[in-house]
Amino acid sequence: MSSVLVLGGTSWVGGQIAQDAIARGHDVTCLARGESGAVPEGAAFVRADRSDPQAYDEVRGRRWDCVIDVSRQPGQVRSAISALATDATHWTLVSTGSVYADQSGPLSEESPVLDPLDGEAAEPEQYGEGKVACEDAVRHLPRHLIVRAGLIGGPGDRSDRLGHYVARFAHALDEPVLVPAVADQPMQVIDVRDLASWIVTCAEAGATGTVHGVGGRTTVGELVALSAEVAGFRGDQVVASEAWLREHDVEEWMGPRSLPLWLPASHHGMGLMDDTRAVAYGLERRSLTDTLRATLDDEGARGLDRERRAGLSRRDELALIAALRA
Repeated sequence: MSSVLVLGGTSWVGGQIAQDAIARGHDVTCLARGESGAVPEGAAFVRADRSDPQAYDEVRGRRWDCVIDVSRQPGQVRSAISALATDATHWTLVSTGSVYADQSGPLSEESPVLDPLDGEAAEPEQYGEGKVACEDAVRHLPRHLIVRAGLIGGPGDRSDRLGHYVARFAHALDEPVLVPAVADQPMQVIDVRDLASWIVTCAEAGATGTVHGVGGRTTVGELVALSAEVAGFRGDQVVASEAWLREHDVEEWMGPRSLPLWLPASHHGMGLMDDTRAVAYGLERRSLTDTLRATLDDEGARGLDRERRAGLSRRDELALIAALRA
């Protein structure tokens, strides 16, 4: 049994990592504020605000075989390293493909990154710069792994991105659904369960370096088609051009009044992240169909017609379809 400290563990990815480590028999402690939910059953919980200088007092001085940090805030990552680096055998930072300076084309782990954030706290629009600063903070540690994740999907997704289409198709059934005319846009989705399991495996093995944590190559068109198939959709997919959608104030990627997964050409590289190193590090991925089925089950449990963080409301969608067909 190894001692694993998850800095987080009450949110989606951190919680899944903790759950996977517990299932393998590791002694898991989660340090978090606890505002995102409960830690998985079997984990010890240390309630702490990482902006507090005393945040790590309860976990300091204990030997940690693995520390896994999911924070996007440079100040939190730096303070954790300052307090715990000498206690940790191996350190993993969960980073993001958003660190890259040019996301318009294929990306490798050696592609140039953004300038790091000059400060301790990143605003949402500084997500990439903040994660670069987090990476810089851990890079001097003797045994560290930086996992740059792409789009993550699967059950429990709080962003509501991947689940938008499969949930909308299931809700609409034989009524029309609006989709963007970006069928050929490259896309990669990794199931949160596969990502978490692989991160724990890498930590167990003491893997080091920088590596992408991404799904296999696919397209938005294939993802939408699989979503319709999984949902048993019998209606029409009403296709709208990117220009028309922008003219009607529909946003890309995520957030209210958006069509998820649609990205501008400047960000198509998020679906072209090289997975060669990840596969060499042992990454195994389930099928997109399996991920979408689990996502639909989760969406159904939470309510297909609930208010969402990403995607058009059904009322807005039907109004847009009517305008497009007029």
